[in-house]
Amino acid sequence: MSQPSPSYTITLRVEVAASQRATSTVVNAVTDAGAEVMGVDIAHSTSHGLVMDITCDTVDAGHGERVVDAINALEGAHVLKMSDSTFLMHLGGKIEVTAKVPLKTRRDLSRAYTPGVARVCLAIAEHPEDARRLTIKRNTVAVVTDGTAVLGLGDIGPAAALPVMEGKAALFKEFGGVDAWPVCLDTKDTEEIIRIVKAIAPVYGGVNLEDISAPRCFEIEARLREELDIPVFHDDQHGTAIVVLAALINALKVVGKKLDEVRIVVSGVGAAGNAIIRLLTAQGARYIVAFGREGALHAGEPTDDPHRGWIVANTNAGGFAGSLQEGLKGADVFIGVSAGDILTGEDVAQMADGAIVFALANPTPEVDPRAAAQTAAVVATGRSDHPNQINNVLAFPGLFRGLLDTGATDITTEMLRVAAVAIADVVSPEELNSAYIIPGVFDHRVAEAVADAVREQARTGS
Repeated sequence: MSQPSPSYTITLRVEVAASQRATSTVVNAVTDAGAEVMGVDIAHSTSHGLVMDITCDTVDAGHGERVVDAINALEGAHVLKMSDSTFLMHLGGKIEVTAKVPLKTRRDLSRAYTPGVARVCLAIAEHPEDARRLTIKRNTVAVVTDGTAVLGLGDIGPAAALPVMEGKAALFKEFGGVDAWPVCLDTKDTEEIIRIVKAIAPVYGGVNLEDISAPRCFEIEARLREELDIPVFHDDQHGTAIVVLAALINALKVVGKKLDEVRIVVSGVGAAGNAIIRLLTAQGARYIVAFGREGALHAGEPTDDPHRGWIVANTNAGGFAGSLQEGLKGADVFIGVSAGDILTGEDVAQMADGAIVFALANPTPEVDPRAAAQTAAVVATGRSDHPNQINNVLAFPGLFRGLLDTGATDITTEMLRVAAVAIADVVSPEELNSAYIIPGVFDHRVAEAVADAVREQARTGS
């Protein structure tokens, strides 16, 4: 059975008799039902009865209902209400706009708005580049999606994607000090998305593309990068690639191997897989074999997809044409950005000594991390309930902080590479071990280090 999670925290308002035994019985019933009690508070008390609030973590929504049933089955106990903490957090949204300047007097208004604001408008009309200095463009990013590839949920549409984009905006602010705003588009048409983003670009200093399905995401990103004068970043591709490279740099230190010598197997050739392979190659990886649903990508394989074509042309020099399981034999590194439960611990056991396994499919990894750890030296996932979480929040806040600070107009592969190295370097030699190859998501040193590296690269190009 899965473990209780903060994603399914509930608060139960329960009416019971006024006795220590009654409250203990209810708490025991919650625990016996498999929930983890996080707190008990008395909301109301009389000489005859108590109303208590029990906060507990559960496994899923159905588990919460079972906990309610367990309490209601007790004599003298009754659940008055169940509240879901995750939904409560999202009530009214998770972000807001606040004024940075005082608006208390007529003098304030005359400068912030009419008539004084007209002088600033005319200054920008005469010198458009001043918009970066005199407006929110200086520190604002558009988080753009069409809702076609949201987390592990797939094509759920723009409205349903909005909570994710709000969360992304909140992370930008918390970790990078970047003001970001969700832009959820009710269209799947590639040309229309490009037109809309170009039309709103004057407001923003950068664009973060999010959860747009492949292969459309490739064309949208490429066209916008070519046609806009602000940096455009597809986080599902390049954010993942940055953090994967950072983790791999440190994992190789743990096992005493070199990137240009190890055999790397990549499962998944969509947006993330393609970007990972390109960035690993830029860092010096030489022996990569990529696997799609039909097996290894190899020379002579017909394809109309230029992105798969690039992989074919730049990997698998030996022409391996077998299955993923066969390709794992003797490999040093496995990187999965594909589907859950496609490998077993026995498959991992066929890898080389000192194997590194990054099983990043979410919420179910390609292989059970515990089974992989039986033989692999280093294991990482995309989950927060296992060591070595590969989380994009380590990359995008600091990356955009650096881009905005320098007024960058583009994002280069070298910027992505130095960002990855900066993340890896946050973990000191004294801290590095098989269960700690990547900093924690709340380590604020990370965004600062990434921003510094990107600023330096943007300014010097060296």
